[in-house]
Amino acid sequence: MDKRKQRLIMRSVILAILAVAVGYTIYTSLTEETRGTLQVGDQAPDFVLTDISGEKHQLSDYKGKGVFLNFWGSWCAPCKEEMPHMETVSKEFKDQGVEVLAVNVGDSELQTKNFAKQYGLTFPIAIDTTKEVEKAYGVSRLPATYLINAEGEIEEIVVGGLVEEEQVRALFEKVKP
Repeated sequence: MDKRKQRLIMRSVILAILAVAVGYTIYTSLTEETRGTLQVGDQAPDFVLTDISGEKHQLSDYKGKGVFLNFWGSWCAPCKEEMPHMETVSKEFKDQGVEVLAVNVGDSELQTKNFAKQYGLTFPIAIDTTKEVEKAYGVSRLPATYLINAEGEIEEIVVGGLVEEEQVRALFEKVKP
């Protein structure tokens, strides 16, 4: 086979591979489930999750209170750093109308219970086994905290760890009714 024919075949193969790659990219972008694109001021999507004690928590039941909604995982180092701060501050604000609802994504019930026990966590910890709540809120990195005011609107979105107790306290203040 001469060199011209070899180059033509090689170019055709490369072009076919590129066409398949572009087609696949377009197909997946059109059919992939889209994550939520929540912003400050949006109404927080309602949901029902069961915590590790077996109690159901529906976000709309918290209307009239501020909610510190935190998405986390036990493998997440910043999550481990902020949990003790969340526990301390949640006790201070419990009688001031601010509730913590922690939503675990990706761990088993046993892992979640062990984590809660290890850190002495007393606020409700739910597990998003279907990842529906995670998708509705558009969580892409952990930890992710959504501050929800007494009217059910998103007051602030914080992605990344809250490494100082004062940061957590300031956020609780922000959603205190």
